[in-house]
Amino acid sequence: MAEPNTEAKTVRQTLDNGMLVLVHETHAAPVASFWIFYRVGSRNEHSGLTGISHWVEHMLFKGTKSYPRGEFDKAVSRAGGIFNGMTSQDWTAYFETFPSERMGLALDVESDRMANAIFDSQETEAERTVILSEREGSENSFFWLLSEEVQATSFQQHSYRHPTIGWRRDLETMTRDDLYDHYRTYYTPNNSIAVAVGDFDAARMLSEIEQAFGPVLPGPPVPDVQSQEPAQIAERRIKLTGMDPTGYYMQVFHTPEAASDDFFPLIILDAVLGGAKGIGLFGGGTNNRSNRLYRALVDTDLAVAVGSSYRPSIDPSLFYFYATLAPGCSHQEVEDAIWLQIRRVQEEGVRIEELHKTIKQTRAQFAYSSESVTHQAYWRGFSEIIADAEWLENWLSALESVTVDDVQRVANAYFQPNRQTVGWYAAEGSVVL
Repeated sequence: MAEPNTEAKTVRQTLDNGMLVLVHETHAAPVASFWIFYRVGSRNEHSGLTGISHWVEHMLFKGTKSYPRGEFDKAVSRAGGIFNGMTSQDWTAYFETFPSERMGLALDVESDRMANAIFDSQETEAERTVILSEREGSENSFFWLLSEEVQATSFQQHSYRHPTIGWRRDLETMTRDDLYDHYRTYYTPNNSIAVAVGDFDAARMLSEIEQAFGPVLPGPPVPDVQSQEPAQIAERRIKLTGMDPTGYYMQVFHTPEAASDDFFPLIILDAVLGGAKGIGLFGGGTNNRSNRLYRALVDTDLAVAVGSSYRPSIDPSLFYFYATLAPGCSHQEVEDAIWLQIRRVQEEGVRIEELHKTIKQTRAQFAYSSESVTHQAYWRGFSEIIADAEWLENWLSALESVTVDDVQRVANAYFQPNRQTVGWYAAEGSVVL
């Protein structure tokens, strides 16, 4: 086993079975949080099995022989803790946050369900109904449907085109054996990261994690993601109609991954256009109305809501613009107004005081999203998945090093008509389409 690299109460070690362990000791409060990240999400899926990672995430809450269904929930409640699980494009994660003396329960249950989840056939069929109902609930939103169509049209080859919840037909036909095979392939120590942050002794916590997870056998080699998205050379458009009388607009551009040198200039560009926001799972957005899109579209009554979004990802993904149209306004008017703001940045750049303000606001959002031990543990695991530890360590310095020239450069590099996919939603029979 490699010797741990210890610095400022932080321990990083890889167990013999391949699990990466990150332990950070902090005594701000008598609590601790434990996370398990698996390097699997909809990015690792293909047609016929889309949504399988999300479904497996659900199944790992259905119990083991040691913790039958519902027993872990009761144990967490008695211990005064919280827990949850989640699936994204790039990863699946589970976490528990407890009074620090109860952390053994988190280690016990996570190591148990990593190796011993049951996948009962009746439970699998019951969960099929739950997940289909979850998808049907999302389908009630025409904005969600528009987003799904735009995403699938933007990506022609890469698996980011698939919704994390999966396509309906795949959810209807997937089998229990499909789910179990996915579990045994990806939910393994050699494909996982364990993160503990909180009020404990780091060396002792590392030893307890090794005792809990060290006996779990490694899984098979994890299949590489082979799909690569070719450069988009032509504009793509979606026009969707339905029963919702409200008009929606969406526009996306292909943009680089989190590890790219252009990531942080694009984060600042997102803040300039749509307002600063937290980019992590627990990050929020500011309610400021001084961003360029709000002033150009909401203050002028073209839209009742407008925004932009750029999120970190393993592979190149998308920069989003979206709006809810004001009554009587057309999609073309909204599109023209957004393009006007894009071209202003491309041609004129951003003001130095505007840059400083957005950097300050984005720093604040980063601070808000990393206050608690739960959030800190999340950030450590998340960063390892989508980039590396250095990406997180250098986050603030990289943000503050962005210049006005950087922002103007990335606006010109990525926001071009032939790189965009545009989606319009309007009520059936509307003349705006």
